[in-house]
Amino acid sequence: MVSTLFDTATLARARALFPYLETGRIYVNHAATSPYSTRVVAALHSHIESRSTGDIDTYWTDINMIAALRESVRTMINAEGSDRIAFTGNTTDAINVIASGLSWHPGDRVILNDAEFPANIYPYLNLKRFGVELDFLHSAAGVVTADDIARALTPKTRLVGLSAVQFLSGYRADLEAIGKLCRDRGVLFIVDGIQSVGAVHTDVQAWHIDALAAGAQKWQMATQGAGFLYLTAALQERIHQAHLGWLSVEDPWNFRALDQPLAESARRYEGGSLYMSCLHAMHASVGTLLEFGIDAIERHLAGLTEILLNEFGTIPGIETLTPRSPERRAGIVTIRTAQPETSKAFYKELRKRNIEGAVREGCVRFSPHFYNSSADMQAVAIAVREIAEHLATAGPGANTATA
Repeated sequence: MVSTLFDTATLARARALFPYLETGRIYVNHAATSPYSTRVVAALHSHIESRSTGDIDTYWTDINMIAALRESVRTMINAEGSDRIAFTGNTTDAINVIASGLSWHPGDRVILNDAEFPANIYPYLNLKRFGVELDFLHSAAGVVTADDIARALTPKTRLVGLSAVQFLSGYRADLEAIGKLCRDRGVLFIVDGIQSVGAVHTDVQAWHIDALAAGAQKWQMATQGAGFLYLTAALQERIHQAHLGWLSVEDPWNFRALDQPLAESARRYEGGSLYMSCLHAMHASVGTLLEFGIDAIERHLAGLTEILLNEFGTIPGIETLTPRSPERRAGIVTIRTAQPETSKAFYKELRKRNIEGAVREGCVRFSPHFYNSSADMQAVAIAVREIAEHLATAGPGANTATA
């Protein structure tokens, strides 16, 4: 993949969507949560005003919006159809549909990465009550390859759960190779896509993904309380639904037909009334990402992260955890300082310089998005260099207030 930054006009159009930039702040923490664009704010205001002083009962308008959003998500991940998309409150809810819906037997095994974010662990830990065993792959900086998984597979392995991009190191898994391995071995491949969807190209069909879960508050740039589950029709046939609601059935408006079948689409997992305000925001944010183009966003992010990696590589006392290969990274660049215990002080110094990153497990993480510029990255690199040099001179435990 070639790293190509947006041209001047495209970047200016993207930056105009984020008014906070007028303050001079550099926000590079999209792996945690994203700022709202003007389009998201407008969508929220429009929905709230309509509920307050307009139509009030906006249900049928909302239904049309939901249909359009399903199609947008389908496009974003190349699903077989929009009927394969169910909206959920977050990544955990989506994963739990799968984990709690399969029939498990004592001795069944699930393969996980020991560097996973807990949202992709607890739903499977809960299966221990059924006698399911978890096999954790011991990875360096979150790296898990198809060969690693092949060596861990057993005749009892039923599922591999993996993040598309690791939340700490930013390592981007080779989902195509892993998905093919799982499909060939008859093992379900369930992917946590919260750190990838909206930032990089995603193709659930080409990558043989059985289910993909992704909250929308990070790279999809929507609100907390919105996300989605994709699953194949074949996997849906194997799910015994743990929770049912009035919207789960084929004809929800036939209130007295209590014996009717479940909806044939993934809508069956939505159950009750959805988080409409959150989904209006998601409709605006996903539509914006598709307008700029996910592949173009991926190339822009590859260029931005390359700047950070090149600059950080020249700073003494800084170790970079993120892979240099564009194919193995998405939008995250994470560093470890010579004294990891100073990471919080490092973060505070960045904030004094109007730069917002994140501290995770003794590391400092940076995660730009499509509207960030090369100048933003240079400013981040200069700040990291200055702070690192001060820490090296002052020594461990020094007060960084004068950095």
